[in-house]
Amino acid sequence: MIDPDAELVRNAGAGDAQAASALVRRHLPRMVGLARRMLNDAAEAEDVAQDVFLRVWREAPRWKPGAAKFETWMHRVALNLCYDRLRRRREKSDPDAGVYVADRAPLASDQWLARQRSQKVHAALADLPERQRAALELVHFQELTNIAAAETLEISVEALESLLARGRRALKAALADVAQDLIGDADGASRV
Repeated sequence: MIDPDAELVRNAGAGDAQAASALVRRHLPRMVGLARRMLNDAAEAEDVAQDVFLRVWREAPRWKPGAAKFETWMHRVALNLCYDRLRRRREKSDPDAGVYVADRAPLASDQWLARQRSQKVHAALADLPERQRAALELVHFQELTNIAAAETLEISVEALESLLARGRRALKAALADVAQDLIGDADGASRV
């Protein structure tokens, strides 16, 4: 298995600031995106990404390539941090958690419609069980292969495919009323 991050991790572990910066540039958007979709909260997502990279700096000197790709390990760390935060939310039982999503962009009718659809999709994703949400996030948003996503979730590929199928069915049912708007016309143009 060739790990495209192996040299950067080795150099970052040896104190090379440029290698550390390159790791951040390469993986920060994916870590924030994963956490944002898992938590439905931009600020918490940034906190999770920061925690992931703090762990990267601590573990880089001890990283031994070969067992798993470094990116897979980072995804696992991000998911675990998200699961911890979701668990704490359930313990606090905040009824407004994940309902309000602040948007600082100027409002226009098209942006409003797009945002409504996006919120519906995010809400539908947020309503999925954590494991189904994580499987969809890794395969569809992080673009991991089924094998890499299964490794990250520490399950078999068959179990991952089952999670994906159940998650897709649940999303399809939850988004049935806006499916045509999301998918677009037969020519592929979405309605906005």
